[in-house]
Amino acid sequence: MSLENFNPAEILSEISRMGLPQLNLMEVCGTHTMAIAKSGLRSSLPENVKLLSGPGCPVCVTPSGVIDEILALAMRSDVIIATYGDMIKVPGSVHGKSLASVRALGARVEVVYSPLDAVALAEKNKGDEVVFLGAGFETTAPGTAAAIGAAKDGGITNFSVLSMLKTVEPALRALIAQEDFAVSGFLCPGHVATVIGANAFSFLAEEYNIPCVVGGFEPREILDAVYRLLLQIKSGKARLENAYPNAVRAEGNPLARKIMEKYLTPRTDVWRGLGEIPMSGLCLREEYSDFDAERKFAITYKNTEDTGACRCGDVICGRLSPHECPMFGKACTPENPVGPCMVSGEGACAAMYKYM
Repeated sequence: MSLENFNPAEILSEISRMGLPQLNLMEVCGTHTMAIAKSGLRSSLPENVKLLSGPGCPVCVTPSGVIDEILALAMRSDVIIATYGDMIKVPGSVHGKSLASVRALGARVEVVYSPLDAVALAEKNKGDEVVFLGAGFETTAPGTAAAIGAAKDGGITNFSVLSMLKTVEPALRALIAQEDFAVSGFLCPGHVATVIGANAFSFLAEEYNIPCVVGGFEPREILDAVYRLLLQIKSGKARLENAYPNAVRAEGNPLARKIMEKYLTPRTDVWRGLGEIPMSGLCLREEYSDFDAERKFAITYKNTEDTGACRCGDVICGRLSPHECPMFGKACTPENPVGPCMVSGEGACAAMYKYM
């Protein structure tokens, strides 16, 4: 169906008439999470169709033990932390301790809008080490890789990257392997797909028989993707559909993938809520180790478990909705976040708090 002739009211009525059982669909992109909440789509769908938020927020899936090491690094007098703004208020294992709080104590923390801004910051502060916090999925990985190349080509030796980059496919496989997995279809991330290609998600249908649709971010595009998923479920035939062809190609962006592969390589990584997932992270290749903050500062991560009442890990895995967390909107608010799902502009808790 062409979106030009797409009537949301008619589609919602048709969904209600499908006679489907109770089922869960999951989006795995933080931008989708925010757009769904803002559009009010969850409340517009019939009660038997539930939209869950998956591990699509890179800040949210970063374990608190990693944040603890970042905070310790930030307190060094010879270090300037360069980070995206979403990371500023993310708490470590000690509630209330974040980059914002250590900055108030004198740590030098700078918000940048791109990894190349961090390289420029290093050029201006040659007496200090500028550490860029490279959080994100395949969407931001090419930019981080390009920054490593720019620093090397420019002879900038006081720049390094603390890679927290993660990849989506291994996380989805780990999620599906969970004993309580109960998702009937995936709304696949449009932004990630622009880099790795729509075909990167074909394994969902081919190996797991789970319907999957790559979707855009406007309300009509999201509803179109949901409708396509439900049609697949009703037909009993799972397949990959690209409902975002104006931005996503089957093979993705070869240039972006090439620059990622030049500077970065897969490694086993730990995800909040999902634990250790083999080959799910990206680290710097050996030949660029001079720009690897983990090596420069001999950083090792403690396995800090999230043992408090915050249920962010369960929200990330779709086990419960944000409002089902006992802290949501009470002890945990955007002004006083307990978990990263309430901090990030792509977090499920932040989205629900703001729009629902």
